[in-house]
Amino acid sequence: GTGNVVHLWERDCSVQRRHQKVVEMAPAWSLPDNLRADLHEYAKRLTSAAKYKNAGTVEFLIDSENRAYFIEVNPRIQVEHTVTEEVTGIDIVQTQLRIASGATLEEIGLIQENIQPRGVAIQCRVTTENPEKDFAPDTG
Repeated sequence: GTGNVVHLWERDCSVQRRHQKVVEMAPAWSLPDNLRADLHEYAKRLTSAAKYKNAGTVEFLIDSENRAYFIEVNPRIQVEHTVTEEVTGIDIVQTQLRIASGATLEEIGLIQENIQPRGVAIQCRVTTENPEKDFAPDTG
């Protein structure tokens, strides 16, 4: 990569069960604007310094006092990427393939000032558990 990066806003995955995301929402509507801006800047600074190339997710935890803690970078498209696609209008899978083929962000039209969320998207994951076996995962 060249160090040129853009963010596609953020998702909120606060609702989890057994470390599994259950509800994903984009954008994270409850974030204060200053914290949202900080998270975007942290993610861009980290990926730019690493000369990161292609799609990925930078994850943070937010405590009750709105302090951010870095968790990890997932260097792949995540299952919940569709909520980001819905609010940005960007096909992340197609974009990743174009970048992998050598296209630059500018050639694809990914210019940070032009990437704005529109509306809200929510994704819910349905899982099955067996209550007779201490809620172990089940096939349904």
